[in-house]
Amino acid sequence: MKRVLAVLLSTFLCLQNVYAMPAKEHIVYEDTQENIENTEDTENKDDSEGEQPAEEAAGPQVSAPSAVLMEASTGEVICEKDADTPRPPASVTKVMTMLLIFDALAEGKIKLEDQVTTSEYAASMGGSQVFLEAGETQTVDTMLKCISVASGNDACVAMAEYICGNEEEFVRQMNEKAKSLGMENTHFVNCNGLDADGHVTTARDIALMSRELITKYPQIQDYCMIWMENITHTTQKGTSEFGLTNTNKLVRQYEYATGLKTGSTGLAKFCVSATAKKNDVDLIAVIMAAEDSKARFKDATTLLNYGFGKCQVYKDEKPQKLKDIVVDGGVEDTVPCKYSGTFRYLDTTGANLAGITKKLNMKKSLDAPVRKGDAAGSLVYELDGKEIGKVDVIASKNVKKAGIFDYLKKVMKSFSIAA
Repeated sequence: MKRVLAVLLSTFLCLQNVYAMPAKEHIVYEDTQENIENTEDTENKDDSEGEQPAEEAAGPQVSAPSAVLMEASTGEVICEKDADTPRPPASVTKVMTMLLIFDALAEGKIKLEDQVTTSEYAASMGGSQVFLEAGETQTVDTMLKCISVASGNDACVAMAEYICGNEEEFVRQMNEKAKSLGMENTHFVNCNGLDADGHVTTARDIALMSRELITKYPQIQDYCMIWMENITHTTQKGTSEFGLTNTNKLVRQYEYATGLKTGSTGLAKFCVSATAKKNDVDLIAVIMAAEDSKARFKDATTLLNYGFGKCQVYKDEKPQKLKDIVVDGGVEDTVPCKYSGTFRYLDTTGANLAGITKKLNMKKSLDAPVRKGDAAGSLVYELDGKEIGKVDVIASKNVKKAGIFDYLKKVMKSFSIAA
């Protein structure tokens, strides 16, 4: 009897282990819920499709604690890692500084040939500098090279004072600009990125300001792609040459590099906002708090290679021509229309973008008064029967509402034509 009971117990335990065994082992990847979801999606696919390798399911692996890969023309984030944790950005701060400089140039507040005088305060900056002396003057053009290429803290402060009178006001405008760009986790304390309490941003926010700079002012590439260049110091001591060497080694090491800015301090560790372009795909790879310089460039390269292997961008540069739209009750019978912008679509699935179709949906008419920018319709884009986006059609000028005298003019005009 004991032997029978032992056999039954053994059989029961074996069956319990069999039914408790998972049908498939779950692989949990590092850091993000997104990675866990990717794993689950892989497991739920039909067996005939085969399982994806672990590396592909997890996405690109970077060692830095925070990272973002963004496609610049669409602003879409391709992959991210702890992208919203505020961290010291070091000299990557200068992306915003240069953005405000280019804004001032575009608004006509300053010119590239303007002479900028270095104050004692600006000359006193530590960290990376180009050793400007108090009273020394350099052009805005040269100051931009000092900031972009050699990451000159002294040049940043000199430009901040030149544009706004003092660094405090310039920093206030930096924070204001950050807010307008949707940089929700950013607070600047200075214009050069030297370590300071409360001076923080995030990988996502860096990508946002980098995108604004390279898309709004593509001429930044003329500065950030300089590898080496000399500037001339002219002071009371005489004239001397000073060599600028780019802190962004990707300019020489990565064939698709277009910029943008590095940064490193004791608190921030090693950061970079790396931009690159290949086959009309513009990417921004942001790395924060890497352990060393080599690691930040390796991580940035990993992200960029991943993006170029995965992304293709559709850009409709020649949408169909638009006819004027009828205006009811206006001083003019019709108003010309235009597209609100260029349609772009980012694909990461390998789809055949030649299959994209377009459908123009227009209103029959607009009621006066018509204001420039009023919606008149849209051009809708579809791929495989699904809408992937649209671009608005808008009125390209104002049309006033007609009064009684305007109607009389129209009547008189029609009579004169008939005669």
